[in-house]
Amino acid sequence: MKDYYLPAEWAPQSGIQLTWPHAHTDWAYMLEEVQECFTRIAIEIAQRELLLIVTPEPEAVRRQIAAKVRMENVRFALCDTNDTWARDHGAITLLDEEGHPHLLDFTFNGWGLKFASDKDNLITRRLVEDGHLQGAYTNRLGFVLEGGSIESDGKGTLLTTSECLLSPNRNGEMNREEIEAYLRDVFHVRQVLWLEYGYLAGDDTDSHVDTLARLCPDDAIAYVRCTNPEDEHYPALHRMEEQLKTFRTPDGKPYRLLPLPWPDAIVEDGERLPATYANFLVMNGAVLHPTYAQPENDARAKEVLAQAFPGREIVGIDCRPLIRQHGSLHCVTMQYPTGVIR
Repeated sequence: MKDYYLPAEWAPQSGIQLTWPHAHTDWAYMLEEVQECFTRIAIEIAQRELLLIVTPEPEAVRRQIAAKVRMENVRFALCDTNDTWARDHGAITLLDEEGHPHLLDFTFNGWGLKFASDKDNLITRRLVEDGHLQGAYTNRLGFVLEGGSIESDGKGTLLTTSECLLSPNRNGEMNREEIEAYLRDVFHVRQVLWLEYGYLAGDDTDSHVDTLARLCPDDAIAYVRCTNPEDEHYPALHRMEEQLKTFRTPDGKPYRLLPLPWPDAIVEDGERLPATYANFLVMNGAVLHPTYAQPENDARAKEVLAQAFPGREIVGIDCRPLIRQHGSLHCVTMQYPTGVIR
């Protein structure tokens, strides 16, 4: 029987998926602005590795980006889509002991039946059938799971949040013990660390872990820390920080905790938007991180990520357009290990 593992995001990658915004998504009212943001992300990805763009309009996207993006590293996949959150509808890749990829296709149900997802839920199977993703397709559609809800260190630890994975509109027929047993079995992990606290106002995901705390190399965790007792997030994030201090590696060692700054509140139409510096993307040789036109906070986030990922270029992307639809940089991307995208 082969041994499998869920690689860390900082493992060598073959490429990254972007699912491009179009006029039939929720981005219609600000389409040009968000497409400019996606183009900036595409420029940085294609400089370093392959970029797979999923879109119902490949020629239109090609015209948008051709003058700016390194096109020899761009692949297009023609596919209908509801929205753009590749992190949550993309395949989650296991590697076997020989390095062969196994593409796990979980059900994406619009973050607990909040939004339409009928087209997005078919994307992974379509990409495999059309040859855009290489690897053994594994049907896991009996379980609802989004990529933004789990973090792996590639060494047997999975980090998640109870708020998301125990949501009744995902796998409500299963209790915590059953879900943990499922995760251990499917991802071949030694332990599952459950964050019980932490949330972002305006978040649709029920506290995806990639908005709160991220596993990093050398047994580190980068996490958002709120230091303002007057902020509505302070009680939950303080409790989260205290819980992180209690977490241990499978070998019994405490994690090295790296606090990320807390962004100043960004409000639109009276609603606070879920800005977070934890929603960064690790790439070959670089880390892309969100910025929010807050020079001091943006710079501090870059410093922390440089500590977490020494030797990688740390590149900021203005993600104010993305948080207007309640996501950020990690949410719109999905990385694939070596051998998946050709």
